[in-house]
Amino acid sequence: MRGHVARAKADSSLSWFRSQSAGEIRGKTEPEPCDGFLEDSAQCFCFMFVETWPMLRSCLLLYLTTALLHAETCACTIPVFRYALDRWEADKFHLVLPASASSDSTLTDALRPLRANGTANLDITTSKEAATAVLNSSRDSERPVWSGTLDKASLAALLDSPGRTKIIEQILAGDSAIWVIAAGETPADKAEVERIGKRLKFLEQVASLPIQDPNDPDSQLGPGPALKLKFATLILNRNDPGEKLLLSMLAGPKGTIDPATTSFAAAVFGKGRVLGAWPLNDLDDASLEDACMFLVGRCGCRIKNENPGWDLLLNVDWVKALNEAGQSKPAAMSAAPVAVPETVVTKIQKVQPDEMNPSSAGVGSSQRNLWLAGAASLLAVAAFVLLRGRAKH
Repeated sequence: MRGHVARAKADSSLSWFRSQSAGEIRGKTEPEPCDGFLEDSAQCFCFMFVETWPMLRSCLLLYLTTALLHAETCACTIPVFRYALDRWEADKFHLVLPASASSDSTLTDALRPLRANGTANLDITTSKEAATAVLNSSRDSERPVWSGTLDKASLAALLDSPGRTKIIEQILAGDSAIWVIAAGETPADKAEVERIGKRLKFLEQVASLPIQDPNDPDSQLGPGPALKLKFATLILNRNDPGEKLLLSMLAGPKGTIDPATTSFAAAVFGKGRVLGAWPLNDLDDASLEDACMFLVGRCGCRIKNENPGWDLLLNVDWVKALNEAGQSKPAAMSAAPVAVPETVVTKIQKVQPDEMNPSSAGVGSSQRNLWLAGAASLLAVAAFVLLRGRAKH
């Protein structure tokens, strides 16, 4: 995807360059003399470069295209999970209320702060056609996440639950991803939970984060916890009535997984972003590795909605919470330094070769400056050769 974006930009730049060149030489069959060589050498060089040095021009275009593609590809070394936490706002859920809800003064008082400046990613509207309250997903408004009679107690259950509180805590602690496992009490489910936990511990040991360049303006972290690599697990009973809404949101807006009948796992990162949900029977080691390597790899696409996933409804002030997590970071680091895991070369690197390659992970503004310097040097050499040849004539 990022390659297509980069090529589109490169093609646009090349088209502009060619159109400018064509406009300068259209209708001319012979090179015009450059009067006043010492005064107008710049104009002379530009004409001679376009008209009489097509091979050199092609080489320069190829060089600049390569530089543009390389800079676009290597611009950001922030891992996906942290880029999402720093820069992706959670999509809004939509709560539609019947007109009769306005007659409940207790409910109206509870809704007032949510309407004014609430911390939850929730929009609230009233509809005369609605017979009952309906909560629509941020991605699929045709399939309600919840519907029923709304009162103060049910509103509180919509906004929060013990599972969501734990997810927020682990995100603010700096965990790369929280694998929420909705399982039953069967021996098969317990075995799957144990297998996933062991595999995640293994991945923590063999994976590594992209090398960060503190001087690269494209790779500056926002406020928040210290950057680290950690895969956490949160085990939920898929029959827990207190987590029914959370389980429904984790399963996804398309309804392909029914939490009431299927045990599954979902990876949560960023500001409550769900990368995907998989039935436990389908979540083999390869799928687990693919998802984890994607989340800890370099963020290749900065547009949120061009990435897979959907959002959870969470009631948290992310700006305040991340600032507080950032302020407590120095004390936590000095009290208990986080050990950097040893990088081990394994077959896992084949899943995301770009993200897992340390030699290319830390490319930032300094390397892009080298590309620009190389282009400038090539132009200088071309100018010297052309002007020297002109002087001889």
